[in-house]
Parts: sequence; C-alpha cells; structure tokens
Amino acid sequence: MPVSEIRYTPSAHDERVLAAIRANVSAALARFGRESVPEDALVLDIAPQDHEGLRPYVGAGVRVETLDIDPESGCTWIADLCRPVPGVEDGRFDAIVCTEVLEHVTQPFDAVREIRRMLRPGGVLLASSPFGFRIHGPLPDCWRISEHGWRALLADFTIESLDELTDPDRPLMPWHYTVVARRT
Repeated sequence: MPVSEIRYTPSAHDERVLAAIRANVSAALARFGRESVPEDALVLDIAPQDHEGLRPYVGAGVRVETLDIDPESGCTWIADLCRPVPGVEDGRFDAIVCTEVLEHVTQPFDAVREIRRMLRPGGVLLASSPFGFRIHGPLPDCWRISEHGWRALLADFTIESLDELTDPDRPLMPWHYTVVARRT
C-alpha cells in the first residue's frame, strides 16, 4: 500500500519526538531572529503557514515575505522552490528561513541553489529538517539529510552552526538538524 494511503495514528514515541523537534525549531528561530536578523532586514520565510514561522521572533521593522508551492497558502510568492522563483530578483533577501521544507522537495540541491540565488551576498540562511523521524506530510516526504548531507548541500555557503537534536537512546541517529549558513 502506498504511504499516501496509510492512515496512521502517531505513537507516543512519535508524539514525543515531534514535540522535541518543534521546540528545537522554535529555539532556532528565536536565536536566529535575535542574532542574525537586523531590524531593517527583508526576510523570506519558506512555507511557514503550517508552523510558527520567524515573525514572532523579529522586530516590527523586519519585513517578512513568504513562499510556498501551495496556491491556497496565501504566501507572498507561490512557486516551486526547485525552480527559479518568477519575479524574485537575485540577492533580494537579507535572510532566508527554510525550516522543515527540504525533506519534502524533489530536488534539494536545486532548492538550495535557488535559495542561494535569492539571498544577497553575505546574507544568512536558517534551515532545518528531521533526520530520525517517521515519514510525514505534506507528502511527498523524500529525504533525510545527515550532517554530511548538509555540508554537501551548503557547499557554496559558510556554515556558521550545524546542530543536532540527539536521540538519547540512539547514538548517531539524531532526531533533527538545524543549520545557519552565510552566503559566500
């Protein structure tokens, strides 16, 4: 049976891991907003509508635009991140937030290339994705990105931090990664 047809009630373990991942993303957004986003920045928040997003963690002077593939999302930009986003000029954004998205795109290297194009030189990216977590929606759920995968995806960036949320019961199988990287 295809995954898209399976009806699943999350286990207690899944609920615990998901709560830890969400708390980790919130902490990363707060840290990023405080440390990496100046008061006059223009920020792109990719697919924030199902999650908290950056807005609660930045000052009123920060302009936040949004992007999603879903035309019903109400985002500023509707586009496939794996292709050039029509209307967004090179280097438009001072910062980009891409949390819990890259595991869902079909071409993560293309998506990161497009993020880099939209980010101004010296601009900063906050990205995250689960690693040791079950398949989840919105489907497709295509990838799990390890520490080594993040380094390959962000080879054209300077990685400032690459943090893992560890599974206390499984060494070398973190639940989640967050990364802050600067466009070179």
